Amino acid sequence: MLERSAEQERAKLVGLTGTEYDTQWRRWREASEAAQSAITAHAVAAGANRYELEQAVKKAVRHTDEDPAE
Repeated sequence: MLERSAEQERAKLVGLTGTEYDTQWRRWREASEAAQSAITAHAVAAGANRYELEQAVKKAVRHTDEDPAE
């Protein structure tokens, strides 16, 4: 869910400029950092490979018929 939230915030950057872009970029960055932290914590707790876990999460979130940026 955190990765999906980050993707949704990233999609909102399209067409923005100036202050609006900067504000939305910060929202995306915060959402992205939260997702990365959760992935890292889960990988450590599960003894899993962090990179492989991240790729699986991203694939699951992005494996839809629509791109939120479109």
